[in-house]
Amino acid sequence: MKEAGLTKDKVVSLLSSKSDEKNKAGMARYGINVEKAFGISVNELREIAKRIGKNHELAMELWESGYREARHLAVMIEEVDRVTGTQMGKRFRFVGYMRRDVHPSVPENALRLQKVDEWMKSDKEFVRRAAFALIAALAVHDKKAEDGRFEVYFNDIKRCSVDERNYVKKAVNWALRQIGKRNRRLNKLAVGVAKELKTSDSKSAGWIGSDALRELTNPKVVMRFK
Repeated sequence: MKEAGLTKDKVVSLLSSKSDEKNKAGMARYGINVEKAFGISVNELREIAKRIGKNHELAMELWESGYREARHLAVMIEEVDRVTGTQMGKRFRFVGYMRRDVHPSVPENALRLQKVDEWMKSDKEFVRRAAFALIAALAVHDKKAEDGRFEVYFNDIKRCSVDERNYVKKAVNWALRQIGKRNRRLNKLAVGVAKELKTSDSKSAGWIGSDALRELTNPKVVMRFK
């Protein structure tokens, strides 16, 4: 149930009350700057987001606060049709290297596809990761998209599969798996790509292919298409 009257200060205070030093220490071990972090789990943030509901103005204020979890929460409560391209770029690059199941604040227009192409060309690890994380998110959430929108990314998946950087290869793997779970046709094509990657000389591509193939051929996944 939505809770009225939650201002930026009240939300930040709520986040502060849930601060977990143990989680912060774990974040720091992964090289995350915890100077403005509370160490709150994604599940707790989801519950807070449900209490707030969609709120563009509050999302803007929470983002500007600079607190890590406040920015994470801003992405969750954003009204997607009110997000500009600049805001989308900043926010998705932020969540692009965080938990993969965060629903991005992405406008329902061609701008998001332009961002995929733009970020994929970047040599920066988290920017390139954001491109494939966005592809994966679109594959999950854009139910009306035609197959062709995702087929074009198979070549990019193969090209970037040799990128050995951890965050990139995991995002490439995620994108391939989510595309392949949309329907029977895309599943067949994704399985073909996964098999090709599995036999690659690249260690990264081989891992991506093997891992994706395991899920895409899982009987539970295949049964969805029958």
